[in-house]
Amino acid sequence: MAVSARPAERPYTLLSCCISLDGYLDGASGPRWVLSGAADLDRVDALRAGCDAILVGAGTIRRDDPRLLVRDQERIGERLARGLSASPIKVTLSSSGELPPEAAFFRAGDGLKLVYCPTATADRLRTQCDGRATLVEVGERVDVRRLSEDLYARGVRRLMVEGGGSVLTQFLVGDLADELQLAVAPVFVGDHRAPRFVGEGDFPWGPDRRARLVEARPVGDVVLHRYALSGRYGLP
Repeated sequence: MAVSARPAERPYTLLSCCISLDGYLDGASGPRWVLSGAADLDRVDALRAGCDAILVGAGTIRRDDPRLLVRDQERIGERLARGLSASPIKVTLSSSGELPPEAAFFRAGDGLKLVYCPTATADRLRTQCDGRATLVEVGERVDVRRLSEDLYARGVRRLMVEGGGSVLTQFLVGDLADELQLAVAPVFVGDHRAPRFVGEGDFPWGPDRRARLVEARPVGDVVLHRYALSGRYGLP
């Protein structure tokens, strides 16, 4: 399936992740580090329930195998009562075409799943998706601005981006994020091989353009920081 014509708009985009005190998303090796506590995971579940789509990179799928589903039954019931699917649309992007067919991204949930990829890897991914996801070819490379605009054309008005670091960096460097919800866990990773929150890039926010902090509060034993990154902050 080819990408639809580029519309002028994109979804309200919320970036969400939890990091260690030294700025890492996970440990360097071994089992995944669950940095969020129970209260913060419930907060994230509520965020998911209020979104139309959730996006993660292919690396996050390979590393963490997330289900990307709303878990709370009351929230699921509220979505269903509004005529929505139980969980938001799942979205990923893959440049390499490396997506495990057994991933929970494909197996868990009955909602729509979208995989954005370059034309060069489309045949490989088509085999891996095996009809369980809609493949969206985007030409030579995946551009997150075009991806965002295509999601808007498909009816996505509120997009939640959960990682990993490469994808978060692309949205931030592209000035495509309206809100950042950054939870900081009271732990250190202490290993430069571990995945960082963001990589290098020409970020729009610096000494002359500071992100606006709109909230800082404890959620269990983590501290949530909410930043307004655009003039669209707070749109429903």
